[in-house]
Parts: sequence; structure tokens; C-alpha cells
Amino acid sequence: MMMEIKKYLEGGDMRSIGQVERVVPLIKSQADFDALFEFVLSRDELLSMRAIDAVEKITVSHPEYLRPHGEAIFKAMPLASKNVIKWHLALIVARIDWQEERLGFVWEQLTRWATSAKESRIVRVNAIQALFELSRKHPELREDLRLTVELLEQSEIPSIKARLRILKKKGL
Repeated sequence: MMMEIKKYLEGGDMRSIGQVERVVPLIKSQADFDALFEFVLSRDELLSMRAIDAVEKITVSHPEYLRPHGEAIFKAMPLASKNVIKWHLALIVARIDWQEERLGFVWEQLTRWATSAKESRIVRVNAIQALFELSRKHPELREDLRLTVELLEQSEIPSIKARLRILKKKGL
């Protein structure tokens, strides 16, 4: 399975997603997902970038596949330096059921990404989305989210304003 996955993740340059759409249907079990996840941890940035894209797509419908990888994802958050990794991580971390001590760290990291002008717009928007998703699972975080949203509402960035409008319609 590893070689089959790898052939679809390789080739081309960093500006393309390669053949990620061919990887997604190959993942039919936890074992398949675990094989894919190995590429997320690769030192090869191209493989890692494409693998995390596939992981993000797959876990929309199978968040349970992330369970055995929570520790690796947790450790990856503060180390992520590439925007493409951060924006996928932001969405992925919201799909994991974090224990309280880990949840606090994840929340703080997402808040930093959401509010930092140094982050790309897509990282910021995805971090906002993740904060919203986590606050739905953990109502005790809603006040923290409200404070973050107050800061973000001062932004003149159209994508951030648009995301906030969308989330308000969903009960933000």
C-alpha cells in the first residue's frame, strides 16, 4: 500500500497537489490511513504536503482515523513552518477529541494563528474555523472564542470577514 500511495504523492512541484484525489479512495481502513499518515511525517516536503492534504480530505468523513495519530499531530503544531501544513493542521486538530491539558495548548496555537498578521490568510481563516468547531464540542471555550472574534472583527481582510459572517449564521 505504501508504494501505491507514494506514487500518487510524488512528482511535480510544490505548487500542485499532484494526484492526491487518487489517494483518497484508496484509503479504506485504519491500516491504509496509517500508511498514508507515515508520509505526513516525511522529511520530503512535497510528500508531506500532499499527504496532509489527503489526510484532511479523508478525515472529513473518517475523523476516527486520526485517533492513533493525535500525539504526532499535537507535536507537529508548534513545529509547522509551512503555510500549507498549518492550514491543513488547523482543520485536522478540530476533528480530534483532545484531553483537557492538550486542548488548551491546541486552542492557544489556533488562536495565535487566527490572530497573527504574520500568518497567511488561509491559515488564519482555517484556524478561525477550527476554533469554532472546537467551541461547539467544548462549550466552555465559547467565551474565549467570543473574545478572539472581537479582535478579528477589526480586521479589514475580506476572507476573515467572510468566514466570520458564515460562522455567525451557524451560531457563532
